[in-house]
Amino acid sequence: MRHKNSGRKFDRNSSSRRAMLRNLTANLILHERIETTDAKAKELRRVAERLITKARRLGKIAYAAQSELSVADRSRRLSAARGIAAYIPRFGVRIEVGGVPRRVDLVEKVLVELAKRYCERPGGYTRIVKFGPRRGDNAPVSLIELMGDSSGAEEVSGKAETASAETAKID
Repeated sequence: MRHKNSGRKFDRNSSSRRAMLRNLTANLILHERIETTDAKAKELRRVAERLITKARRLGKIAYAAQSELSVADRSRRLSAARGIAAYIPRFGVRIEVGGVPRRVDLVEKVLVELAKRYCERPGGYTRIVKFGPRRGDNAPVSLIELMGDSSGAEEVSGKAETASAETAKID
């Protein structure tokens, strides 16, 4: 029995599992949506929401300019930034339109953009949309995305409908 043993093992040792979740979290923050298996998406949700909550609990301290903060507020922000940076890498590289790479500070993105976006939201910062089985190994695939950006909502629902239509054709 697995009493008090939470979390999935993914048939990996603890360091490999932690590295996988760190990389998935960094990619989710960088791209704001990634496609992965259902089990990984469900575990990723736990990790990503904890990091965003850590930044959101700071309130306006998270996204205020450093010059406007008192010494105590600066130390609180620094502590939260170090706690976030202890889990995800500091920088990520995103390929923009036209193939131009752009370096993004992931810790600042969590503290500034995501803390501001979710300042009024008490939780539930991610959404998981299930797509159906993957063609190669029949693993259940889903898309996990950060909530609040409605620009891609139609695209996601359209892709989910297409996936369910393809699944219906297979049956």
